[in-house]
Amino acid sequence: MTIPETGGLSEDRALLGRTSTAERVADILRSRIADGYFPPGTRLSEDGIGGALGVSRNTLREAFRLLTHERLLVHQLNRGVFVRVLAVGDVLDIYRTRRLVECAVVHELGEPPYPLDGLDRAVAGGERDAEGGDWKAVSTANIHFHRELVALAGSDRTDELMRGVLAELRLAFHVVDDPRALHEPYLVRNRAILDALHAGDRTTAERLLADYLDDSRERLVAAYSRHMDAAVPDGRTAP
Repeated sequence: MTIPETGGLSEDRALLGRTSTAERVADILRSRIADGYFPPGTRLSEDGIGGALGVSRNTLREAFRLLTHERLLVHQLNRGVFVRVLAVGDVLDIYRTRRLVECAVVHELGEPPYPLDGLDRAVAGGERDAEGGDWKAVSTANIHFHRELVALAGSDRTDELMRGVLAELRLAFHVVDDPRALHEPYLVRNRAILDALHAGDRTTAERLLADYLDDSRERLVAAYSRHMDAAVPDGRTAP
């Protein structure tokens, strides 16, 4: 087999550099969206963001493209790029995916003991944040709990899938008026799942997790539906 000449790859150096920068910009914007700095429905200004970050328009557009692929942004013709507003059906689909993946991870765990340090930190952090009344931080700790749970599978592909799913989920969290009512009930449930895993009882952990996800879905969909009805009373889809 003839090995092709590599000289032509030098022309791709600039592209590689821009792509790397775009990924870093996407990481920054992803974090800002997750933190609620850019709420759902926000139009993202190319000039404002590009100027603040000191990046070119092409680099920023590539970052937007990456985040659009992740379903965090949406491009509207002749209007610009917006942080995505989920439909109720999106929330239901997110929970369907979560139940399939998270419960399967627990079901397929091998023999105990399990590597639970990450889950220990997430649960303790959420409880600490709740004591301080920081419900936004409790939400973040809860997301970390579920990412650490999926990480027990030891699969980069599953980790990547759940990173996107949970990032989308936070788009719904940010529009709920009462984050304490949404997140507080699950602190004790996270602890119960963790205790079952520490005991090596994956069957109980899976059952607790399935019940948790079903209850969380119903609670979030009810709250999210009320918000959408109030925000868009005529049923139109927001940006």
